[in-house]
Amino acid sequence: MFKYIYSLVFCIVLGISPAISQHTDEHAPAPAASHEEETFDIGGMIMHHIADEHGWEFTHGVKLPLPIILYTADRGLEMFSSSKLDHGQVYNDYKNEHEHIVRLNADGTVNETVHPMDFSITKNVATLMLGAIILILIFTSVSRGYVKNKGKAPKGIQSFLEPLIVYMRDEVVKPSIGKNYGKYFPYLLTLFFFIFINNLLGLLPGGANLTGNIAITLVLAVITFLITNLSANKYYWKHILLPDTPKWMWFIMIPVEIVGVLMKPLSLMIRLFANITAGHIIMLSLFGLIFIFKSWAVAPAISIFALFMSAIELLVAFLQAFIFTLLTSMYIGSAIEEHHAEEHH
Repeated sequence: MFKYIYSLVFCIVLGISPAISQHTDEHAPAPAASHEEETFDIGGMIMHHIADEHGWEFTHGVKLPLPIILYTADRGLEMFSSSKLDHGQVYNDYKNEHEHIVRLNADGTVNETVHPMDFSITKNVATLMLGAIILILIFTSVSRGYVKNKGKAPKGIQSFLEPLIVYMRDEVVKPSIGKNYGKYFPYLLTLFFFIFINNLLGLLPGGANLTGNIAITLVLAVITFLITNLSANKYYWKHILLPDTPKWMWFIMIPVEIVGVLMKPLSLMIRLFANITAGHIIMLSLFGLIFIFKSWAVAPAISIFALFMSAIELLVAFLQAFIFTLLTSMYIGSAIEEHHAEEHH
């Protein structure tokens, strides 16, 4: 029997930077003080784990270096390993200041006139690339299965995904969009599995917080916004720009309708970002309580509660993908719907 988390794994683009922006001194504090400060910095620990970074840290002390790719007008394109900038090291006059690469002067101060353009393969970008490959492999296999087992019972991963695909088609996309659903189904299916797989990925130890990244949810929302409004028919735009109200109310209704059009993708973006990020923060906060209380005695109780929360997060992983896809389907459906009420005039 498959263990849900490990069945589908990995898959998108620049993350949010850590919210903390403190500049650390070079003189090293006493080891005991440093350890004590680390122990109580639960906020820093949480931000470190939910933010993007230039290396891929799976657990404390186990970090996969990733390529840093920088461009400056005077030096051109430069590429080197992120390990060269670990622990505050300086390489080729570059330093990693809280996941922001800066150029230093000869005296060690930040060069304010040079701002390197960062095209690095960060943890989120690496996860995007790996996930894209895995998604292609999974659905190429499913596609081959449909051809090979035509008229027969599905086998392997096809039997695992086919009920989900059929459910999304018959219960979500088709009722929301109508007879023209086939034009939009490939995008909506990709959207669902992209979010679902990345939600599951975020639950794995060392996984990237992709769907809890505002840049990711923004891109998904913008794509939905473009597809919805570029597909919209004349009735949709008439309802927005020429509402069926007395003309003296248009100066109120038209701005309200336009704001409504913009709020739809905005709500999609914020809902996914907030729910997934909140889940990570709750889980990390629970484990942080062990160090706050400075006692392993609380570990069993916290572990049981964290296990319960993990089960809830599995449900949330599916629900957030489902809700995003359902609302996108409804937005597209409302934009291409034929308004038969017009015929009565």
